Amino acid sequence: MQFSACGNYKTRYVDEATIFPNDTGRVFVAVLLVFLATLPFWLSPYFVFVCTLIGIFVVGAVGLNILTGSTGQISLGHSAFMGLGAYATGLLAQAGFPFWLAIPLAGAVTAAAGVLFGIPSLRVKGLYLALATLAAQVILQFGFNLFDSRGGGTAYLSVPQATLAGLVLDRERLFYYVVLFTAAVAVFAALNLFRTRVGRAFTAIRDNDRAAAAMGINVFAYKLLSFSISSFYAGVAGALWAYASGVVSAERFTLLLSVEYLAMIIVGGLGSVLGSILGATVITVLPEILRVAADSLSQVLPQATHLFLAMRFTVFGIIIVAFLIFEPQGLADRWRVIKTYFNTWPFRY
Repeated sequence: MQFSACGNYKTRYVDEATIFPNDTGRVFVAVLLVFLATLPFWLSPYFVFVCTLIGIFVVGAVGLNILTGSTGQISLGHSAFMGLGAYATGLLAQAGFPFWLAIPLAGAVTAAAGVLFGIPSLRVKGLYLALATLAAQVILQFGFNLFDSRGGGTAYLSVPQATLAGLVLDRERLFYYVVLFTAAVAVFAALNLFRTRVGRAFTAIRDNDRAAAAMGINVFAYKLLSFSISSFYAGVAGALWAYASGVVSAERFTLLLSVEYLAMIIVGGLGSVLGSILGATVITVLPEILRVAADSLSQVLPQATHLFLAMRFTVFGIIIVAFLIFEPQGLADRWRVIKTYFNTWPFRY
């Protein structure tokens, strides 16, 4: 009697650490990348820009999930590091640096700042660390405001369009491919990070830092490394935002954006790269859904537009609370449950 295989059973540790346990995952990712690459051909420039924003927020959310979800270090200053990367990119672009060099340099600047502001994590954790990172948010945002008002009033930092081999990468379509490529590299780098000694050390520190230290893990060094990597991701996201929007101003990188990043990783799933992607997509698309709903009801209720815009923050709060109560592991865990069901179908074990 022959039985059909059900589930993916591993017999080696190297198989347990593989990103794609079978060919199905590889084919799915390849088809998804091809589908994403075709979006600018059949979407309007506005929706292409929305997809560009999703890619930017995916990069930032992956960085925050490395710090908060995988290392257990709460941060309320992720928006400030994103802003630092944006301002560094604007200055580098105006100095004549090409975009492919300005973006990683901006990430390096924010990584250094992340190490500096991550020093309090050596002594405090939990709520106290959240307050320390909130101080970083306030300090950096104050610096952004000073820079914007350097000549009196408010002056925005303009960023020229990215060019490659003489080709102008317009913000409506072509720069989307830069964001898509960067997001793909960031995601695969994070997936591979968690397969390494560094990623396992991050997880051990998150679970129990004293036990991690007893096992020989240099907790202080790995905490600073986590802050550095997370800030690098935030800086790259800020650099992409600077090129995508064309202007950099302090009013964009507020505490609210840091809260939105926390909402992304909570909705998507803490400690999950896939959760970062799903959370960034949901939180970015949600305002667009509210806007479309407001436009649809504006003919019947003239005040609907203002009402739905005001409801944005309320909806964010409701979504976070609902996920904490009903789906604390986020969308990534729900996808895992669905995938496991079909892996073992028609058997229920």
